[in-house]
Amino acid sequence: MTRTGLLGRTSTLILLITLALPATTDIAKWRADYEASLKAPDGWLSVAGLVWLHEGSNTVGPAILNLHGNKVTYQGRPLQSDISEHPDVVKVGNISITVIDRGGKLGARLRDPNAPTRREFTGCNWFRASASWDIKAKWVAYLQPKKIAITNILGMTDQEPSPGYAEFTVDGATVRLEPVTEDGELFFMFRDATSGKTTYGAGRFLYAAMPKAGTVDLDFNKAHNPPCAFTAFATCPLPPKQNVLKVAIDAGEKNYGKH
Repeated sequence: MTRTGLLGRTSTLILLITLALPATTDIAKWRADYEASLKAPDGWLSVAGLVWLHEGSNTVGPAILNLHGNKVTYQGRPLQSDISEHPDVVKVGNISITVIDRGGKLGARLRDPNAPTRREFTGCNWFRASASWDIKAKWVAYLQPKKIAITNILGMTDQEPSPGYAEFTVDGATVRLEPVTEDGELFFMFRDATSGKTTYGAGRFLYAAMPKAGTVDLDFNKAHNPPCAFTAFATCPLPPKQNVLKVAIDAGEKNYGKH
């Protein structure tokens, strides 16, 4: 090979590596930030209990909460639940307590930074990041948001609005995913052929920016486990039946622990 040819191949290789680095670095940072949020003192790994409240006085860890009708109080102070814009947090020592509302059923979730799930966390497991799983999907918007049934692990079903669906191809098969919206993003809940094998059996989550010009960016390298993969005290939504895919999404987060 001539020196010119060698330099040409080397330059091409350097260019390819340079082009790949930003995406790989971005995924690595995103995954590190995600794991840091799980390990935070108030992250999902710190969730140590869930008490469903009944009418009257309720012992919730070190605190006494009172439920009268649909109003929860602590030491006479009303508490806003997690569906409000500014949910209240009760602090007793290291324990934090928040009220959760699931279809009108009220509970109290406890967080403890010394929870075994947080102390014994061994880290997340991931498929190797690949640009091939950063998919530019076709976006088909509904004329009006369509109500889709979302059931959580408690068996409670809500009808939530979906703005449209994403359509893309995996191994020659055309598939669709219907999201709901959450905090200004598209929120996809899905299962695929890896679920219950290399990935969490109940499915995984993926957030995406709102579509532009009929396209939505689905970066499955950022697909991650629901909180239920890490704690028995979460009330995760399950993928709707139309989001159960026959294809394998060998990207994103793998299974963790025994949940």
